Amino acid sequence: MLKKILFCLILIPHYLQAQDSTALRFAQYISVPELKKHLTYIASDELAGRRTGTVGQKKAAQYIAKHFESQGLLPIVKDSLKGNGYIQPFYIKKYFLEQYSVIHAPKTQHIKGRGVIPTENVLGFIEGTDRKDEVVVITAHYDHLGKDQGKVYNGADDDGSGTSTILALATAFAEAQKAGYKPSRSILLMTVAGEEMGLLGSEFYTEHPIIPLEKTVCNLNIDMVGRIDHYHEEEKDPNYVYVIGSDKMNPKLDSLLKNTNNTYTHLSLDYAYSSEMHPLQLYYRSDHYNFAKHNVPIIFFTNGEHEDYHKATDDVEKIEFDILQKRAQLFFFLAWRIARGEF
Repeated sequence: MLKKILFCLILIPHYLQAQDSTALRFAQYISVPELKKHLTYIASDELAGRRTGTVGQKKAAQYIAKHFESQGLLPIVKDSLKGNGYIQPFYIKKYFLEQYSVIHAPKTQHIKGRGVIPTENVLGFIEGTDRKDEVVVITAHYDHLGKDQGKVYNGADDDGSGTSTILALATAFAEAQKAGYKPSRSILLMTVAGEEMGLLGSEFYTEHPIIPLEKTVCNLNIDMVGRIDHYHEEEKDPNYVYVIGSDKMNPKLDSLLKNTNNTYTHLSLDYAYSSEMHPLQLYYRSDHYNFAKHNVPIIFFTNGEHEDYHKATDDVEKIEFDILQKRAQLFFFLAWRIARGEF
């Protein structure tokens, strides 16, 4: 018995040393008040459900861009008139029966035609040091379904939760930079539009990347991370997150995720939806898929579907901010380690 106690006492300092005190310090900027502040606006009636191409979606884009700017993230989208900006514009074509596609090579006559929807992705860049040409891309979609028959579909979880996480990550990484802690690799934080119309914003970016895809180390995609699904409610297990794609596509990245979680956040990493053959086929249903098609390693994080998915009842009041914070901090720790060159 004494030998076991001594063995455990020997392990404790090694465990503590495994934690990066600097990462712990800046993860604290991902707080419940920070997440709630952003989500309360993103999922407000003022933005009318953020349907792609609407005034509400464009207000959300401006809010995100202003936050990136206020935190000192770099604008990297080239604009011949204004210099670099945070907005990556693109155009969507609407067809019969609510079918949509991206216009990849727009000409003047194309972007003014009937059924054309102008929209935009929003990008904020943190430049690395010795490996700055390599980039970690972290994504969430900020569009939702808009309004229908007088009801506003605010999309607090889908994907206001992911969008708010991106904004909180911007704050945490920006504070680290201000304190002199710069990543080895660069980090691109990107919120995309057109996801609900067919993953169109991420399709446009991966076909017209600002950073070459061969220099994109991985994509961490965050879509619906503020709730608990039916299964975990029944199991009374709120401390989980679904992980999709990494175990099949890149075991090394998956191993780093597991190690990071074991070191910092101690969530239950649930791979139940990870199979490409799962009936819900979540692997194909969010923006990571467009990166995966180009052989970029990906991890898709989600809490899974719940009773308010794609309903007008997906509101801020139902968000579990404590679990949202914990998940967001896991994403921060993982991105921190990847940007340091540990993957």
